[in-house]
Amino acid sequence: MKFKFKVQQYQTDAADAVASVFEGQPNQGASVYLRDLGRKPKRAQGEIDFGDESAEGYANAPVALSGADILANVRAVQRRNQIPESEELFCGMGACQLDVEMETGTGKTYVYIRSIYELNRRYGITKFVIVVPSVAIREGVLKSFQTTRKHFETLYDRMPLDYFVYDSKD
Repeated sequence: MKFKFKVQQYQTDAADAVASVFEGQPNQGASVYLRDLGRKPKRAQGEIDFGDESAEGYANAPVALSGADILANVRAVQRRNQIPESEELFCGMGACQLDVEMETGTGKTYVYIRSIYELNRRYGITKFVIVVPSVAIREGVLKSFQTTRKHFETLYDRMPLDYFVYDSKD
């Protein structure tokens, strides 16, 4: 069975609102750095050598915008959507923390996947972490990534999205 997705304007507007918070951020692509691979134990006789693991890693470029710039962008989005303006940014864990609030059944998962594509297209951001509260929701999100893949590849010129479920045991 193949799903056919209808582009809903309110979902497009929501993803645009998220991306607009970073208006003015240069698209620098990924930042390359050297990873510390630690000490490797000597190979035991008979073990298979899979080659050296690359020490090259990739990260998102640092946010170039000041807190004042981001706050001005947040307020502009809030004004456009008739939302009371924030007095300050909450920056406990980075440049800012954003909440996107939508009613149940309105397509929040679709919106944040579309926001990922928009943030990548506009600003070159490539690393995202999605945290969910339960295994059932995680499986639903994973299924959403699988079922929307072709739809988003069509909207964003075949730009591939690689995703995986993090397992601390691996």
